[in-house]
Amino acid sequence: MKKGIGIVVAIAAICGLTWGFLELREEGYFSSYAAQPETPAPPQAAGASFTYDFDNDAVGAMPAKFHSARTGQGAASKWEVMADPNAPSKPNVVAQTSTDKTDYRFPLLIADDGSFQDLDLRVKFKAVSGEVDRAGGLVFRLKDANNYYIVRANALEDNYRLYHVIEGKRRQFAGANFKVTSGEWHELRVECVGNKIICYYDGAKKIEATDDTFKDGGKIGLWTKADSVTYFDDLKVTAR
Repeated sequence: MKKGIGIVVAIAAICGLTWGFLELREEGYFSSYAAQPETPAPPQAAGASFTYDFDNDAVGAMPAKFHSARTGQGAASKWEVMADPNAPSKPNVVAQTSTDKTDYRFPLLIADDGSFQDLDLRVKFKAVSGEVDRAGGLVFRLKDANNYYIVRANALEDNYRLYHVIEGKRRQFAGANFKVTSGEWHELRVECVGNKIICYYDGAKKIEATDDTFKDGGKIGLWTKADSVTYFDDLKVTAR
């Protein structure tokens, strides 16, 4: 009897350690990436707007006025302009095409035109493939590759989540669960004014939250995770 109880206790301890390890990994405590400082971008006054449809960028190259980065571990991100006959605005999209399966790996494509504090930000995205993850998102008030807000939709988990990333550690503070389909175009949108953040999916409000982590303006951009191959089109930001 005592032996049986000892085995149960040992199994419980192992399960607890495994769960703790996964939680630490998810929150980024094993992140090894030191972010490079961002080149300052001019703050944008209310009403200023930028739209990126990638249609005038060279296929196979990085889009103009953007640079790539990565939060976490694993291989560098690989962003490139691609032709897609089903693009919301033809002919081109921008895609993250690296399939590195490192779990705590977040490729970023950061826009260099401006810095935005209060904003309305939106993009069309299509989750194409991924075994570890199949996700796409919007980053805003970005200071560098380790400090920003991110709202993302995940087609493997069927959820929509809002995080802040602080020194490379990702923490969720709001979210919603619903069906996120792969292979179809959807729209992500976020409104951020002061400490209030509202997130939409295909025009429907899904998340409303407040957070005081990042109060100042920052850059905007696109995000994926792990081996997600994700297409994006019609990125638009308007300063509020």
